[in-house]
Amino acid sequence: MFSINRSSYKYWRKRPTAINAEKVKLRSLVSEAHTASNGSAGARTIADMVSQQGVSLSRYRATKLMKELSIVSCQVPKHKYLKGSREHIEIPNHLGRQFAVTAPNEVWVGDVTYVWAGNRWMYLAVVMDLFSRKVIGWAMSLSPDSRLTGKALSMAYEARGKSKYVMFHSDQGSHYTSRKYRQLQWRFQIKQSLSRRGNCWDNSPMERFFRSLKTEWIATTGYRNLTEAQHEITRYIIGYYCQLRPHQYNGGLTPNESERRFWLNSKIVANFS
Repeated sequence: MFSINRSSYKYWRKRPTAINAEKVKLRSLVSEAHTASNGSAGARTIADMVSQQGVSLSRYRATKLMKELSIVSCQVPKHKYLKGSREHIEIPNHLGRQFAVTAPNEVWVGDVTYVWAGNRWMYLAVVMDLFSRKVIGWAMSLSPDSRLTGKALSMAYEARGKSKYVMFHSDQGSHYTSRKYRQLQWRFQIKQSLSRRGNCWDNSPMERFFRSLKTEWIATTGYRNLTEAQHEITRYIIGYYCQLRPHQYNGGLTPNESERRFWLNSKIVANFS
């Protein structure tokens, strides 16, 4: 009479009436992880973030819970990039796409991107350690010049205890090839490496970070002013990207956790020896 199948009615009668405490906890953790990612994390990322808290969660169950909570992660489509082969006249590509690094402070990479702030573009320079993909230096200004990239490099140099004999890789932008910037690297005893002209794949880890920043955190309308942009981007780098966001390259660990385990194992080996 009500257009309901007999089997459906039987399943409805046998449905559990008690609240499943475990499921309620998982739904809460999934929602918290999605909120912490600023609404960008997908099922794989959410599953890793929840599992790191000591609660086992597979990506498939995370997908189911996300559907129940009406949570969606938007991913941008793939983009076809151009490939170039011309190296810099004076500075070759020493890195050669060898992005797998065995220890911190061996290879740093850097790049500059732009973010809309108020009524004009703001420029962001970032320095990343390839070992754990941890961002160790950044600077923001209204001009994409050598002063901007120099601030980011100086921050990384100080944060890493003035490490020497590090290789720094970037593109062939004028803010990286200027005399002022090259003198700064010479003062820090850093070996410079440059990507081939027009070949973004030579610095793909850095490009991947900017893609994550713009798709996971920055709103499509940008920020209202420079101060808000600086605050939000710093919060993304320190509070989410390095501290909470799991990285597939690190085996699901965050950059901070990956480096912590490296230094812990190094101390254990040193004490054992």
